[in-house]
Amino acid sequence: MMFPLSNPSSSPESQIKKPKIPLDVRRKDSFRSPKAFLAAHYPSINQPRLCLFLSIFFIQILLLLALRSIPRSFRHRLHHFPAPVTAHHHLTPTLTTTTTTASFSASTVKEENSCEFGEIFVYDLPRALNHEVVNNCDELNPWSSSCAALSNNGFGPVADGISSVVPENLAAAWYWTDQFVTEVLFHNRILNHKCRTKDPNNATAFYIPFYVGLAVGKFLWLKNSSAKERDFHCEMMLKWVQDQPYFTRNDGWDHFLTMGRISWDFRRSKDEEWGSSCIHKPGMRNVTRLLIERNPWDYFDVGVPYPTGFHPRSDNDVVEWQDFVRNRNRKSLFCFAGAKRSKIKDDFRGLLLNHCRNESGSCRVVDCDGSKCSNGTSIILETFLDSVFCLQPRGDSFTRRSIFDCMIAGSIPVLFWKRTAYDQYEWFLPAEAESYSVFIDRNEVKNGTASIRKVLERYSEDEIRRMRERVIEYIPKFLYARPDEGLETIKDAFDVAIDGVLRRFKEQEQPGYRW
Repeated sequence: MMFPLSNPSSSPESQIKKPKIPLDVRRKDSFRSPKAFLAAHYPSINQPRLCLFLSIFFIQILLLLALRSIPRSFRHRLHHFPAPVTAHHHLTPTLTTTTTTASFSASTVKEENSCEFGEIFVYDLPRALNHEVVNNCDELNPWSSSCAALSNNGFGPVADGISSVVPENLAAAWYWTDQFVTEVLFHNRILNHKCRTKDPNNATAFYIPFYVGLAVGKFLWLKNSSAKERDFHCEMMLKWVQDQPYFTRNDGWDHFLTMGRISWDFRRSKDEEWGSSCIHKPGMRNVTRLLIERNPWDYFDVGVPYPTGFHPRSDNDVVEWQDFVRNRNRKSLFCFAGAKRSKIKDDFRGLLLNHCRNESGSCRVVDCDGSKCSNGTSIILETFLDSVFCLQPRGDSFTRRSIFDCMIAGSIPVLFWKRTAYDQYEWFLPAEAESYSVFIDRNEVKNGTASIRKVLERYSEDEIRRMRERVIEYIPKFLYARPDEGLETIKDAFDVAIDGVLRRFKEQEQPGYRW
């Protein structure tokens, strides 16, 4: 069988404790209360207003002394990676390299007690809803076979020839991974998760390993496909899962699944429209859904990163890659990789291609017309590695895989729609958008009032360094690791997603939370 989805041994990997920040930074107050102090030294003072004034004065003195006693290193950590200034100075950055130690955000380090929010029970679905979908890989795409894309447990073919672009000892961690395989990646990983339980009575969460995106994909592009065909597998899954006692117990609130396409592929309202109506089915109402693009107005949609080509085998792979992109000599100020959409009115991607060509001294362009940028070529990765900034307009939908390819390469994304990232990947990106990205109003680019080059040249070398370091710090959250058990101590995108789901389900147990 192509996918080893059998129950593995469950020996947990060794873990490290999350570094602790000293909490006891408060200075003990050795003064008596202001009232006692005044009574002892100034007995003649008995006016209420004056007493109140002096009391407030002494309290302010005490607060000032307490603040001054906080260690400088602690205050620095509180204000790490300040937001860059986007105006008021016009310095052209010098594209130099620096060598620093690899770093991770605290949320990417595995904690010793990683099951504090509960355990997960994985349903054993009928094989027609997952295994058989993959076994019929020749039928999943109306134009060609998907078997190569689904090989190697969903990671796809090994990326041959990429060693000329990446460090040679990391080349084996690179694959030509398809962007629509998260259902397979999550299924294989969750079967090996240390918080998996085989007893549903002990479970906080229930995972439905349904390959809905793969199942519906072959019908999306067929002109003669019926609504019934596009909904067939989803209806089969819901009929099965709604017969399970643990689903009916909480009406699906503690259930979740991965849907390996964008949310809009599952939101058909009318039979003649695009896609499946799976999300609109009554049984799906309270089920949490992990998607590569979410509907920002739907609480149950959770955005997870698109799969990229880098799948580290160990913590060391991550650290070495971070050092590699940190010290890369970037020759271009910015770049754009994409293709025109000639059938779209006022095509913004076509405008960016022309804009980039007109700024050939600062911008590197990759025209992806046809199949030039399909899996099997390293030209896009090399372009991102050589550029300080990468332009990221919306794709065929609001998001695109390219934004994660860009950040994996240590390039700083330049966004034109907030829904491309800011409203999508809350669990995976820094809360301060300006700390890792640049936002430019697309209308100002369209009407010529904003020059992308001039906007980016306003960032100083120090600001660029801080933004790039923020991107590099978050790289682990964009990755799907190769081992079925995950990495030794570093959380990847899968770990972050599962932690988020378990934490969410724990919060939902509070009285009055569910509606």
